Amino acid sequence: MPSSHTSSDASSNSTDTMLLDNKPLTDRTVYQTPFYYQFLIGVLKPLYRLQVWRRSHKRDNYQQEVAQRFGKQYPARPETTGHSNNSNNSNKGVIWCHAVSLGETNTVAPLLDALLASGYQIWLTNTTQTGFARGASRFADEIAQNRMSHSYVPVDTPAVIETFLTHVQPIAALFVETELWANILTKLAEHQIPSILVNGRLSVSSFKSYQKIGAVSTSMMKNLALIIAQDSDSAKRFRQLGADSAQIRVAGSLKWVINTPKIDDKAIDSSEQAGDTEEARAQIPSKKNALAKKNELAKAFAIADRPVWVAASTHNGEEETALSLHQQILSHSSLANTLLIIVPRHPERFDEIASLIEKTGLVMARRSLDEGINADTQVYLADSMGEMMTWYTLANVALVGGSLVDIGGHNPVEPASVATPVIMGRYTQSCQSVVDKLAEVGALYQPNNKFYRPITINGSNECAKIIANHQHGTDSADDTALVYQWLETWLSDLPLAIHAGQAGETITVQQQAVLTRQFTMIEDVIEQYFPQNLGQEIL
Repeated sequence: MPSSHTSSDASSNSTDTMLLDNKPLTDRTVYQTPFYYQFLIGVLKPLYRLQVWRRSHKRDNYQQEVAQRFGKQYPARPETTGHSNNSNNSNKGVIWCHAVSLGETNTVAPLLDALLASGYQIWLTNTTQTGFARGASRFADEIAQNRMSHSYVPVDTPAVIETFLTHVQPIAALFVETELWANILTKLAEHQIPSILVNGRLSVSSFKSYQKIGAVSTSMMKNLALIIAQDSDSAKRFRQLGADSAQIRVAGSLKWVINTPKIDDKAIDSSEQAGDTEEARAQIPSKKNALAKKNELAKAFAIADRPVWVAASTHNGEEETALSLHQQILSHSSLANTLLIIVPRHPERFDEIASLIEKTGLVMARRSLDEGINADTQVYLADSMGEMMTWYTLANVALVGGSLVDIGGHNPVEPASVATPVIMGRYTQSCQSVVDKLAEVGALYQPNNKFYRPITINGSNECAKIIANHQHGTDSADDTALVYQWLETWLSDLPLAIHAGQAGETITVQQQAVLTRQFTMIEDVIEQYFPQNLGQEIL
């Protein structure tokens, strides 16, 4: 974050006030938040502050978090001077984007990159600690250059939101996927600031929850300027909550958009610890096809002759399953040198998972201790942040977490984009449309997914057996057995895994147009509200 902090009360100038108060004559209706919701939020606000204290008071940034959540102090606004590559339109205004946690931040990152490149400045907010940490690391350069500011999201009370908007002066507000707040949307509508739901997704369970607060949900739907839905099912549910058809567009999922994979310097440095040479490290390419990257990275870690699989973004209960699967894998003589990389979703669980691995008796190395992988290492605990794409690139197979337990599944496009075949459990409601498309081309295996069409080489009989079993799994125990069978198949037949991974890489490339579609829709809305801002700088 920028080192200089300014009080929110002393941040605006006459130009900024004009942007907030003198909107074009759009004459849009403001739908007020029901009184009972405002009363309830007011009652819960002290309890929420207590919750923040309990969760965060031991953290170094606790005072900063409280100040930002409750409207006491914010970073400086992004500078509206020419940092953009697009020098003709480098001052289009500040767009506020709210991404709840790590997953939403990763999903929206390419869209924010595109907006920054087009000349907008960004104010990014997060709800969770992991989301905030990811935003700070992913956009460290942009924040340092004052092209982006970053804070925790304000609580949903009118006075705090008013303070936040007065300070930030956004020309538009983007909300990622699902999380919406009624008072925030009402305040934005009062100031004629367009609010846009990007990559909108509404699962059946979320839809039922919103139905229980029907008047609040209707006010939120009506106050949104645009809903960019991932799929037609979500679009239908948004309409049923009160959104007009004219407010909704279906554009596909931003989860398809590839965040440029970065092989972290720390990952490359570890090749020295693994006994590799400086010359070999220098040969690791910055731009090569996915298979070449895999091979070079495996050499850097000195594991080129070993099958490798990763259990990524894992939650409580999933690490136990992964370790059990790995013990079964190691029992096969042909797979006895297989390496498992475990990447827990939440950093506060790193030590817990290390203890869990130790109890299995498997030989472990830890990333955080700079322990290299040697011939005896059976499990590598990747207890670090910001290196996920390194582990996906390194692996021959990826088990994507949040899917073996009822979380909803994390984004399978990340491994698919680097040609790594994917396995997921049954709980993928957060990304089902993406899962189905990858399953259709044989790049992702999910038990009982009716769209799954496996890739075979020379009519493999083993694949046929698993496909037959695939039709009969009914509970989680069956799921685990089927996951194991496919994991074993891919690790035993790496050419087959390569073909499946390449199918995923191909469809991922084909889906990249979704970014352009959502970007264009956002600019169309901004032009409706601020026709004078596009094509000229904000002074």
